Amino acid sequence: MGRFVNPDNSAFQVALNSEIYIDKSGMIEEINKVLDTMQGYICHSRPRRFGKSITANMLAAYYSKGCKSEKMFSELEISKKDDFKMHLNKYNVIHIDIQWFLSNVKDIFEIVEYISQSIIEELRQIYPEHISTDENALSEALSKIKEATGQKFIIIIDEWDALIRDEDADRDIQEKYINFLRGLFKGTEPTKYIALAYLTGILPIKKQKTQSALNNFDEYTMLNAGRFSPFVGFTEKEVEKLCNHYERDFNEIKHWYDGYILGEQHIYNPKAVVSAMLDGTLQSYWSQTSTFESIRPFINMDFDGLKTEIIRMISGDEVKVKTTTFQNDMITIKNKDDVFMLLIHLGYLAYDQRKQTAFIPNEEIRGEFVNAVEENKWNELYDFENKSNELLEATLDLECDIVAEKIEQIHSEYTSVIEYNNENSLSSVLAIAYLSAMQYYFKPVREMPAGRGFADFVFIPKPQYLNSYPALAVELKWNKNVSTALAQIKERKYPQSLMEYTGDIILVGINYDKKNKAHECEIEQYEI
Repeated sequence: MGRFVNPDNSAFQVALNSEIYIDKSGMIEEINKVLDTMQGYICHSRPRRFGKSITANMLAAYYSKGCKSEKMFSELEISKKDDFKMHLNKYNVIHIDIQWFLSNVKDIFEIVEYISQSIIEELRQIYPEHISTDENALSEALSKIKEATGQKFIIIIDEWDALIRDEDADRDIQEKYINFLRGLFKGTEPTKYIALAYLTGILPIKKQKTQSALNNFDEYTMLNAGRFSPFVGFTEKEVEKLCNHYERDFNEIKHWYDGYILGEQHIYNPKAVVSAMLDGTLQSYWSQTSTFESIRPFINMDFDGLKTEIIRMISGDEVKVKTTTFQNDMITIKNKDDVFMLLIHLGYLAYDQRKQTAFIPNEEIRGEFVNAVEENKWNELYDFENKSNELLEATLDLECDIVAEKIEQIHSEYTSVIEYNNENSLSSVLAIAYLSAMQYYFKPVREMPAGRGFADFVFIPKPQYLNSYPALAVELKWNKNVSTALAQIKERKYPQSLMEYTGDIILVGINYDKKNKAHECEIEQYEI
């Protein structure tokens, strides 16, 4: 039992000791399926505070020969599986945290040697007859041990990308580190001594030109987590259960911390949810663990349309993202799509794989964006806000003609980023138009299940404004009569589903006539 080779299970025990622990051991069943196969090379990336280290500690506790973990796992989901004991504490495990090595190395240029020698020293203590005193190549040491003993290794690397994320790091050092990983994992020889390689970090594996530097790894990311989707963060069912236990309002928690979409799963930030449960306070916990300072340079880059599209997302809209050019680092940023891709992997944006769009996931992150944009004094934001304030006031005053006029003005002025005669563009216009509503309302809900259908847009006031601001139910029409929009809201009983939030509701119908490029609006107070 060592620090890095065949570690004990104490790190995972800390997680189990916590007041709130959500069982994610079902993930082990998925990993057991790929042990000692070509699919046993996994890079699982996700944002900070989404359970990366807890997962790495769990895998080490389960597989490591350096501990006895049957009791620890006896009440967890994995214990119910047929192969639970088949792999339990049966493997030589190497578990390392690259961030720890970066913090302790004396000379950053020697980081690869420091990692290799730290592990080799422990291997030499366990296998003195197989590792010579002058051995300095980790891959060679593992190959020799496997040849002599027939035992394969499981290698778990936490924060694998810590060196890649450091934009100030020397590129030669990064290249040396990538070559170290390539030597450890690529080719025929590593398949002889590796039963499983599990890398976890924030960024996917660094690209070299268009290919992954370790293209034998299967990657699971915030773009597509595949089979591991339920094990990234907290699922909706898990959060509902916590809300029931701690008597928290699930709808409020959902507005604040939901929004990440992975497959069919809605994923919540675990750190934020746990803090909200224990503290009973709805606020941004993000800034306590990850600061916007590191990304300010990216959102302020002078790429065409970048700032406008960020404002669109702050307003509640989604933007198309091309995922192919991003090099999976924080240095090679060539266009706004690369900026958005970086923000997705960092957790500041969410991604809808079906639509291939990025968006701000929830109120917590939206607040962080607003603070960053306001502190940078974007003129674009002030321009939007002034027009939007006038629009919101007109809406609340039921001034139909003014609302139509303001929406038409915004629709006309921002055609550079919104296709004017596109049916979906009206939704984008509406999101931007009501930008100022974000002060009083949660992020607008689009296609919200309501009554007998789906309401196009619903604005729900924040709890502190429930007595001052009504909910807004907005129905959009394209080349139709505006009266049909309000009629649909009533016929499909959209307002009834909003009664759980507030009894004060305003109905808004908007129609765009493509031929005349004219906007019509009807507004009325909903009467119960």
